[in-house]
Amino acid sequence: MKVPTLETERLVLRAHRLKDFSDCAALWANPVVTRFIGGIPLTPEDTWSRLLRNAGHWLLLGFGYWVVEEKATGNFLGEVGFADLKRSIEPPLGNTPEAGWVFAPSAHGKGFALEAVQAIHMWGAENFQTRNSACLIAPENEASLRLAAKIGYRESSRSVYKGQPAIIFFRNW
Repeated sequence: MKVPTLETERLVLRAHRLKDFSDCAALWANPVVTRFIGGIPLTPEDTWSRLLRNAGHWLLLGFGYWVVEEKATGNFLGEVGFADLKRSIEPPLGNTPEAGWVFAPSAHGKGFALEAVQAIHMWGAENFQTRNSACLIAPENEASLRLAAKIGYRESSRSVYKGQPAIIFFRNW
């Protein structure tokens, strides 16, 4: 499947490319970025697997993650999208697409995340057969909790994922 390109006022959301690997590796190696996402910076090998997983989502499921670029500069800002990660969590997410977002610290506090996440949810409303989407957020991740609330996610339950507390949210399209 061809990954659709989404554009907003300030952003381009596009398919991952092989040349994105160094930007992705820098993003996922940053302890500020991974603080609430597993808590451990990723190795280049782990990031490579993540990059391939992103491509596989689009190929096999028809949805996945986009690279987020600043339109004016072409700078890599982060990644946003939907996944089916088959998480071992209670309650299970089932076939509900799980939204996620991760941005480089240089992009924090500028509204880029809200703009990108709104764009993917507009795409999701038009392309998914499900009636809602989910997201999983660490209770300490105040920035992501605020973002989720702004776009209409509501807390469903509290759980534990890989030994860490997590909040499960759902949002109707």
